[in-house]
Amino acid sequence: MTRSALLLRAVNVSGRNRVPMAELREALVPVLGEVSTYIASGNIVCAHPDDPSSACAEVRALIAREFGVDTPVILRTHEALVRALDSHRFDGASEKLLHAMFLEGRPAAGAIEALQQRLVPGERIALVGDDLWIDYAEGGVHSTKLTKAVLDRALGVAGTARNLRTVRKLAELTA
Repeated sequence: MTRSALLLRAVNVSGRNRVPMAELREALVPVLGEVSTYIASGNIVCAHPDDPSSACAEVRALIAREFGVDTPVILRTHEALVRALDSHRFDGASEKLLHAMFLEGRPAAGAIEALQQRLVPGERIALVGDDLWIDYAEGGVHSTKLTKAVLDRALGVAGTARNLRTVRKLAELTA
């Protein structure tokens, strides 16, 4: 059985976009069958749906209806996660500072060039397929100019980021 990870953007256990993971797992069973979550930041592991686009749309609608949070839902199969891990271009980067931003599709023309103009010293980015890899400088996401608003505007497509450690764990959980 192929397993996939559904990655929710901007979901946490407290604050504005509160989605309790235990309640989310329970709500998703009728839609996806058996599910598990990994850390409370919107990582759902499930069997690969027959129709990924419909499943993502249905999960998004369910989260909006049940929790009042409208968030993109981005699917990556185990194979896609492994491919992403194998293809990132920043060997030796810190697991904490290197993030994969999984995109819903291809970014807008000129997006990478626009983002490169916003990099702080020490930052690097690389687009590999539908994944934008961001190697943050020592200050991490707190010192970057690549804010959610900047990324959204430049990319023109929804995305959600996970650090290298989380991507590795999701690949393991979907194996």
